[in-house]
Order: sequence, then C-alpha cells, then structure tokens
Amino acid sequence: MKQRTFANRSALPSVIVPPLRWLFFALPLAFLAVLYFYPLLVILVYSFAEAGKARSGLATLVADRYYVDVLLFSVWQALLSTALTIAVGLPCAFVFARYDFRGKTLLRALATVPFVLPTVVVAAAFQALLGRNGVVNAVLAPLLGQSYLIDLQGTLAFILLAHVFYNLTVVLRIVGGFWANLDPRIEEAAVVLGASRWRVWREVTLPLLMPALGAAALLIFLFTFTAFGTVLILGGPRFATLEVEIYRQAINFFNLPVAAALSLLQVLATLVLTIGYTRFQERVALPLDLRPQATLLRPVVGWRRRLLVGAVVGVLGMLLLPLLALAYRSITLEGAWSLHFYHLLAENRRNNYFFVPPLTAVRNSLVFAAATTFLALVIGVPAAYLLTQRQRWIRTVFNPLFILPLGTSAVTLGFGYLITLDEPPLNLRTSPFLVPFAHTLIAFPFVVRAMLPVLRGINPRLREAAAVQGASPLRVLWLIDVPLVTRAVLVGAIFAFTVSMGEFGATLVLYLPDYPTMPLVIYQFLGQPGLENYGQALAVSTLLMLVTTIGFVAIERLRIGDIGEF
Repeated sequence: MKQRTFANRSALPSVIVPPLRWLFFALPLAFLAVLYFYPLLVILVYSFAEAGKARSGLATLVADRYYVDVLLFSVWQALLSTALTIAVGLPCAFVFARYDFRGKTLLRALATVPFVLPTVVVAAAFQALLGRNGVVNAVLAPLLGQSYLIDLQGTLAFILLAHVFYNLTVVLRIVGGFWANLDPRIEEAAVVLGASRWRVWREVTLPLLMPALGAAALLIFLFTFTAFGTVLILGGPRFATLEVEIYRQAINFFNLPVAAALSLLQVLATLVLTIGYTRFQERVALPLDLRPQATLLRPVVGWRRRLLVGAVVGVLGMLLLPLLALAYRSITLEGAWSLHFYHLLAENRRNNYFFVPPLTAVRNSLVFAAATTFLALVIGVPAAYLLTQRQRWIRTVFNPLFILPLGTSAVTLGFGYLITLDEPPLNLRTSPFLVPFAHTLIAFPFVVRAMLPVLRGINPRLREAAAVQGASPLRVLWLIDVPLVTRAVLVGAIFAFTVSMGEFGATLVLYLPDYPTMPLVIYQFLGQPGLENYGQALAVSTLLMLVTTIGFVAIERLRIGDIGEF
C-alpha cells in the first residue's frame, strides 16, 4: 500500500484566526532576526573593516595564501570524511533496513550517541583507547616490549576516525530509513528479467536511493566542513579548518576583521549546502512506492546473512570501543577499580581553573539544557507548522532558513554575540542567559525536523471531519493534532536537551568563569597536566555520555517509524 503524504495542505487550517496565526508564525522569525541575522549582519560589516594598515578582512583572505590553504583543507578533508562515512555506512544501512535481529533498536540508539557528543568527549574517548597511555597500548605494548605502539594525536587519521565516528548515524537514519521502506519487488522484477545483482544495484536500487544518499552526503559534508573540536583538539596546531581559524583569529589574536571575513565565507558556504540538503530531503519525502517496514524485514537465516549482519554489528561495536574505553578508564586507578576521580568532582581544590567545584558544571549544564529545551520548543513548533502551509514559496524560502543555524559555525555564532550583544538594550555579554540562547539556535532545527514528517502526514480530512461534527478550531487542534504530534515533540525536546548538554564551540567562545559547563570542564582538564586532572576529564565525559545514551534510548522508544527529517 502506498504511503500518502499531505505536504501541500496546511497543517493549521482555521485553527487559529489569521492575526493570531501569523503572530504564532512570527515567533521563530523574530528569534532568528535578533539572535541570528543581526549578529551575521554585524559580522558582514566587520569583514570590510581594516585588518591591517590598509586591507580589509576580505582583502586579507584573498591576498594571503595561508587562508586559501585553510579553505582548501576544510573542503578536501570534508570530502574525504564524507566518502569514508558513506562507504562504512551503506552496508550498515542495508542491514538495518532489510534484516530483523535481536538488539537492533538498542544498537541503532548507541550508534546515534556519538552524533551529539561534544568533541572534547570524543577526544577523551579516543585518547583513552588509542592514546599513548590508552587501553590498546596498555594491552599490546608490554607484549612487544614497547612503551607504546599507537599514537594518533595530531594526525589526519585521528580527525577522519572521529568524523566517521560522529556521522555514521546520519547514513543509518537517512539512507537506512528510506531504504527500509522501498518495495523490494522492484529489485525482484529486475532479477526476473535477467539483470545481474550488480546491474540491479547500479540501475535500480542506487537511482532510487540517490535522494537519500545526496541528503546524507551533503549533511555529513556540512558537519565536517564546519568541524571545530575534532581539528582543534585531535589535530593539534598542524591543521585548521575555517572554524578553527575563526576561533584563533578572534580569541587568540583578536583580529576581528579577519575572523569576520572567515565567518562570512563559512556562512555563505553553509547556505549553499543547506539549500542543497533541503532539496534532496524534499525528494526523499516523495511517495515512490513505500511499504511498511515490518512487512519487508527478513529473518537472519543462512551463513551469508549471518556473516553480513555479524560484520555490521562488529563494525558498529568497534566504533563504540572508544566510549567503552572512556568509561573503563574513568573507574580505574593504577590498574584497580576506583571511584576516586568521581569523588574529586565535588571538591573545589586550590588553584582550580574554575571558581566552583567541577560537579557544579553538571548542574549548570542541566539548567542550560532545560532552558534550551523550552526555548527550542517555543521556536521550533511554530516553525514546523509554518513549513506545512499551502504556499510553496513559504517552504522554498523557510525550509533552508530554519536549518541554516544547524550548519552555521557555533564559533561564528559565539563570535557574533561577542561583538553585538554587549550594549543596551541587548547587553547580554556577561549574562548566563546568552548560553541557552546560543544553544537554542543550534537545537531548534532538530525540533523542526522531528515534527515535519508527522505534520505532513496528517490527513486534513481528520480535521475536516471533526469540524463537521461541531468541534471548535481549538478543539480540533486538541483532538487531532496534539495526540498525533506529541511523540514527535518529545523526540525533538530530547534532541534539544542532549545537543545543549554537549555543545562546545559557542560555549567556549562565550566562556563565563562562574558558569562552566561539562564540555568546558572536560576541555580545561584535558589541557592541564596530572593524572587527577585527566581522570576528572574522563569522569565528566562518562557522565555526559551516560546522559546522552539515556536520551537516545528514549528517542528510539518514542520516534514513529524510520522515515523522517534528520
């Protein structure tokens, strides 16, 4: 049975009188105008300011070969990361789409956890596994009489491993979710007509998957092109993407014109990528000949299927090894089980970098995440309804607009706030409220993408039938929309909460000593010498990983089906 969609019908028909309806829709637009486009406009002005004695920031970028090299590195490492992630993710997506096996839901949730982990957690995890004092070296090096065998710190391989680690779930969810609902009878018909398996894949399956593959590839490229923490921490001073260079120019050198010019360049690139992504995503939403996934799943029987599923489970298990190593190292001290590093989190030791005990950062992160979740729902719900209006131009204009903050550099956002929100009436530079505002810009697109598939799938005849029976517009909203979208709203809320807990780039730029967050504590402890500092970084990282894992297990329980916006 074909899946019907109703994207051309308004998802809010006559429920609210027109003036209040457009006021409702104005909420996300006003938020973006003040906290997104206004800082970007100021960045644009700064980019034309003098960086040296005579040249503007933009002129400096063109004249200095170093910045051209930074741009080229940003592009080709993103291309390489995207290709590797697609190569690893396609077999995994196929297995999740076509086979039913024990632990599948839990494994998919665990594979999603790295996507919202902050880069500092990933750095700690990879160091715990592959660092000079990591688990692998601790086990293998003594057997060969070496002090260490593996040390990837400061290498491109470390960056690429982290990018695959982060983004594999994008392929699983976008490509795997679409693949899971494609009717296999299309492929079977080609085989009956004499096509080989390779020809079926090349001429039938791959063309059908291209919209989903294109959307996944563009999203992965977008995330890796704007990479910050993976390059800053894992790559060291040898490598710099545009975002890393923005941070260095703004914070280390206070060269605001050049930082603004780099930010402008990155925003323009992000805009192009997000427009391309939304075009692909709209094609993914088209009803080709989709069937319920439950009717398409095959049992894992036969040695070939078992070998394929086992290999995919093994790959995903290897990707999760850094997280297991992180948890293991956080509860061991000199080879023995110990909670010593966790006990230290409640202490405010002398000469501590922060003015509060590290455990206070856990409370700050929870408070900021709760505020971010509330704001993301207030902004995201109207935005999702706006994208379901009848007018095509609304979807064309606002669909990429609402996802643009997700791809925009968090460092760029923080930098924009530094130079714009420091004067009345928006004097928020030293206010803790600035942190959840920045987090909301990054988190509310997840609310929109979680709600859109459900809103587009609501049959307008349900509302019409309720109205014919005498239900008032608000009662129609309560009886029809609320029950259908509640789970999607909860999924978006959990996404927003976990994204806020792990956000690192903007928080680092907006650093407030009295209000450290968990990612900042991890970053600072990793940069300080001593076993206890390193141990506390592992302990806080493990707590953050635990919160994220719980959140995504809840998402797997609540999400409806596998097709949807990522």
